[in-house]
Amino acid sequence: MSESEVVIEEEQEEVVVEDVRPIAGIGTLVFGKWDASAITCKDPGLSPYINLTTVGVPHTGGRHANAWFGKAKLSVVERYINKLMRTGPYTGKKMGAMKAFEAALDAIAAKSGDNPLQVFVDAICNGAPMEEITRIKFGAVSQPKAVDSSPSRRLDVALRNLAKGAQQGTHKSKRTLTNCIINELSKAAAGDATSFAVAKKEELERIAASAR
Repeated sequence: MSESEVVIEEEQEEVVVEDVRPIAGIGTLVFGKWDASAITCKDPGLSPYINLTTVGVPHTGGRHANAWFGKAKLSVVERYINKLMRTGPYTGKKMGAMKAFEAALDAIAAKSGDNPLQVFVDAICNGAPMEEITRIKFGAVSQPKAVDSSPSRRLDVALRNLAKGAQQGTHKSKRTLTNCIINELSKAAAGDATSFAVAKKEELERIAASAR
């Protein structure tokens, strides 16, 4: 066998190894960085309602607004960003809230080395109350009554309290919104009672337990 034939056979045996990664446009990556396919939810009640599918930039333009329970098809990333700009100096500034949340995920990943979406989902699970109270009226007498929260409402309350806790951290403070998001999500994911969302959850469940 000549030397030229040996070189040809060696070139045929070489296998080109390509870096196969999910495509952000298909919805497998959040912000084009974080893979959502490996994220797990420790709360079986919330897991069917937590949607991390994001196609490109998390901005759907409110197409879910007029659909019956259309928010269930909306990514929790976009829902959290929307709640960050509900009140205060961030009203209507979606691009600013989006950049702040993306920077917070980057910082959490750099600090822990884990997927920051897992920290976000854990924070949602720890901040979702199981029970609430409602008022039942018997004639002229109104009394509180403990009721179970639906999974959809539990997710709404958790996202609202996580966003509210991050917002309040910036009030009369030099801390940026990104730092407050990092602080709130990290504490909530760890179940720390100093987190606004976890504290609100424990307060609601304590009031509901006394109203049973």
